[in-house]
Amino acid sequence: MSQPMPTYFISHGGGPWPWIPAMRQIFANLERSLTDMVAAFPERPKAILMVSGHWETDYVRIMSGARPGMVYDYSGFPPETYKVVYPAPGAPAIAERAAALLARAGIAASLDAAQGFDHGTFAPMAVMYPAADMPLLQLSILRSFDPAAHIAIGRALAPLRADGVAIIGSGLSFHNLRLFGPAAMQPSNAFDAWLAEALALPPAAREAALLNWEQAPFARVCHAREDHLVPLFVALGAAGADAASRIYHDVNLMGGVTASSYRFSADATG
Repeated sequence: MSQPMPTYFISHGGGPWPWIPAMRQIFANLERSLTDMVAAFPERPKAILMVSGHWETDYVRIMSGARPGMVYDYSGFPPETYKVVYPAPGAPAIAERAAALLARAGIAASLDAAQGFDHGTFAPMAVMYPAADMPLLQLSILRSFDPAAHIAIGRALAPLRADGVAIIGSGLSFHNLRLFGPAAMQPSNAFDAWLAEALALPPAAREAALLNWEQAPFARVCHAREDHLVPLFVALGAAGADAASRIYHDVNLMGGVTASSYRFSADATG
């Protein structure tokens, strides 16, 4: 291909939101950004590798099934959302290539033919590719949540970009399920502003900032448990020196939450 695929960190929204009309309206800006992502790819990806904040393991596991099933990892939603099927094909050959790249970097990894798509993957993908015709696989995050380890994982996987694979970290820039409404406004806005400033720094400086993300304003209020921030570290590692551009920004979700998504690409224009 003429240029490597961009990498992304996306805020993936709440639960099975594309199948709930009221929630889909709330996430209208997010939906628009996801469809714009597809239009902005330099060419159709060969596959999408999704790093979901909802799959935690002791060491890296890579979805390798040819026809992955579903993981309904949410609660309290309408019964029909537990029957949703997103029948995208897997990408076993890409999984094997990813495992080889990680092994070359000295990172322990294994293939997992049983793992299914969780909502960090199937919810945004249902908007991006509603026909479910894009080869798709997931990569787990480490239970350690170690930023340096995840940046190293992304760096090891970066050659996939030249193979036409789009690497997407799927989490949320704000993830505190106990804090919504006006009380979320100040912390989420402050953390979001810090994140924008950090990602605008030169590559070495932005990596240093993200390694020390806990020093950001309201860091542990916005991410008491950083499972939804960790996919950003993988995307950052895979991005190399590519510049970041914000592709999604909401300032009043759930009555007060600020959230963003980012693209990393050589052109820096998104």
